Amino acid sequence: MARVRLSVAERREELLRAAVEQIEVRGVAAVRIADVASVLGVSNALVLYHFSSKEKLVAAAFAYAAEADLAHLRRLLTRRTSAVRRLRAAVRWYAPTGQAKGWRLWIEGWASSLRDPVLREVAGDLDQQWKAELAEVIEEGAAAGEFRCDDPMSVAWRLTALLDGLAVQMTSYAGPLSSATMLQWTEEALARELGIEHEALTA
Repeated sequence: MARVRLSVAERREELLRAAVEQIEVRGVAAVRIADVASVLGVSNALVLYHFSSKEKLVAAAFAYAAEADLAHLRRLLTRRTSAVRRLRAAVRWYAPTGQAKGWRLWIEGWASSLRDPVLREVAGDLDQQWKAELAEVIEEGAAAGEFRCDDPMSVAWRLTALLDGLAVQMTSYAGPLSSATMLQWTEEALARELGIEHEALTA
């Protein structure tokens, strides 16, 4: 059966989706251009036409997956409700026990970026965007008098550092702690950072 002819943008997205899947299965170090081409039934040359090297394909795939999560985070943080509720929803979703996809991909990206300057730049930029989105809502909540916070960006850094660290533990070590404990810790950390009682998160 003949393949449907795709536009350049559609073909690129198809390749990125396949690359994300292969990276999650094989890891950054082991994945090859041929793996991505094979799963789609296309030639290596076609993949290289859109991405001139494996390194560029991996960096683009990482950005593609991470930006999808970032878009979802923005939807959570722009809901028409209090800053506290928006932050709680974001933390619960972003936590390793939530529905955020791609923790394996993020961990692969962090490890590979130690040696790959292209991936390091992409991952670093996306990480800063996550922190900036959280800091903006923290600043809004403080301005509205929901809680006190003199340094929203520092709070965003500490929260994401905790969540990233817990994600590594849960993803790499098959969950030595229960999901309920992990979620409780993340919510307690958010409440402490905002200077409110844990119960106030659900008020």
